[in-house]
Amino acid sequence: MRRTPIRTLLAAAALLALTLPTACTAPPERPAAGDAEVVLRTTAGDIRLLLDGRTPRHRDNFLGLVRTGFFDSLLFHRVIAGFMIQSGDPDSRHAAPGAPLGEADAGYTLPAEILYPALAHTRGALAAARTGDDTNPGRRSSGSQFYLVWGRTFADDELQALARRTGTPQPDSLRRLYATLGGTPHLDGQYTVFGRVAEGLDAVEAIQRAATGPDDRPLADIRILSAAILREPGAPASAAAEAERPGGERAESQTSEPPVTETNASEAAAPETPNPENRPRR
Repeated sequence: MRRTPIRTLLAAAALLALTLPTACTAPPERPAAGDAEVVLRTTAGDIRLLLDGRTPRHRDNFLGLVRTGFFDSLLFHRVIAGFMIQSGDPDSRHAAPGAPLGEADAGYTLPAEILYPALAHTRGALAAARTGDDTNPGRRSSGSQFYLVWGRTFADDELQALARRTGTPQPDSLRRLYATLGGTPHLDGQYTVFGRVAEGLDAVEAIQRAATGPDDRPLADIRILSAAILREPGAPASAAAEAERPGGERAESQTSEPPVTETNASEAAAPETPNPENRPRR
């Protein structure tokens, strides 16, 4: 059998390496300088959040609430399996079992910072709840209520049908994320996504599976024991934060949206996907 010269083999290997997709060798994306990190210590486990520097109003507001202990002892008061988990109602801190929740927040709203498709509702997205378009045409966010997206995976034909219905097309890279990672694409462009779960999706998964009663409140309380800032904007990223963002592309790899009012829940809902609701605050 004729042997192939070693130099020929090396040359062929080098040529193959040059022709491989660049995504195979691209380094993991690092948190940007304007990003911040927060940890929610919950009864279901720790959830580390990355707050995106491209939504500075929401980032700084969330950091301010963490500094004052606003989230400490609050419940995840609204949980929908296969959709999202929601918290941020101060009335939940001392709520009696079964009491209706979801009406209260920090007492103010924030201007929308909707950056779709850069920040979309892929699984793990951190987004701000709000009241519906009928009373809130500017889509201003609740000052404190937020949700974490779980969602489900979507077939390409489902995503194409959704894009035609809503007039909100998805870039190819985002469609791939919805097909493999999952999320709630029917919320895209309607709520402010301002971060993502960097670590602790197992806790989010456990919470979204909780048995619930009226108004989607878990039958057994699931509580944020405390919240703490791990990294301020501009500070060096922690070692744990070096993980790659979903999809490895900052521009199109981010997350989701939650509560809308009952009046437009039917408009935003996707097939077989419940739509969260943030009832008008009294």
